[in-house]
Amino acid sequence: MSSSFVPPRQVRIGDAAAFVGTTPRAIRHYHEIGLLPEPVRGGDGRRRYGYEDMIRLLWIRRTADAGIALDDIRDAFADPAPAGEGEGEGIASILERLEETLVAKEAELRRQRTAVQRMRTEGSRMGLLSDFVTGRLKSLPEGSLRQADLDSLLVTERIFGPLGAAVQAGRFIALATHPDLREESDRVDAAEEALDDTVAVDDPRVARVAAERHAFEEALHAVIEDSGLAASDDALFDSWDALHPAADDEGAGADEAGRDSGRGHEFMSVIEAIGMMPHDFSPARLRCMELAEELAAHEA
Repeated sequence: MSSSFVPPRQVRIGDAAAFVGTTPRAIRHYHEIGLLPEPVRGGDGRRRYGYEDMIRLLWIRRTADAGIALDDIRDAFADPAPAGEGEGEGIASILERLEETLVAKEAELRRQRTAVQRMRTEGSRMGLLSDFVTGRLKSLPEGSLRQADLDSLLVTERIFGPLGAAVQAGRFIALATHPDLREESDRVDAAEEALDDTVAVDDPRVARVAAERHAFEEALHAVIEDSGLAASDDALFDSWDALHPAADDEGAGADEAGRDSGRGHEFMSVIEAIGMMPHDFSPARLRCMELAEELAAHEA
């Protein structure tokens, strides 16, 4: 081979970057995060890259192009092949672990895409609810549910899970299909909202609104019973049990404590979830709610 064609034994960072198809800045970043060991430096104090460095840079570049995070690549290179394992087998082991990472990311992307598609199909707020909840709302005319209804279902699903939200959906179905009931609901809601921080807890209006709330809930319950929505609640429980067979004792205990919607968020108990959810109720309005509950308990 002619001496003019003999490649150098080491190259500078700019030449290394050009050959690999990256930038000197990227290579310096590889050094900073421990992905690429610092190479020897020449007499001028600049980095020099040899054959093994270039091989590693090529591996980094190709695996990064495949969508693997640099931290994952670093961890894979940091885990040496078991004793007696050849170089090819060691690389295969690295690629196997990297593929597992890709599979997990692919599954997460599919989940995100499914969620986006549901939001586009069902509507941005309706699509945030689980299929178990939206399935009960399918028969309602478009636009009959209010944003506040969907917001309430979203909170309920987070605290009590899809089954709890599906049961609560019966309330909004009744309101959506009975205009007079909806009108009365709006009136009582407005009366409760008027119990702001300027109203004392012993103000006569508090007890009066509590009685109005109790009367409305009784009327709503009667409509739910007469319309067959209460009976459909029993079918909901049966459907839920069919979709979620009884688990072991440990799993059952977790369910009793309260689970979330099952979309990847951490599980927490009902008490924990309620304690984390802020409210904007005044002391007078909270007292009104207590009085309404006392009236319901007394009649029961």
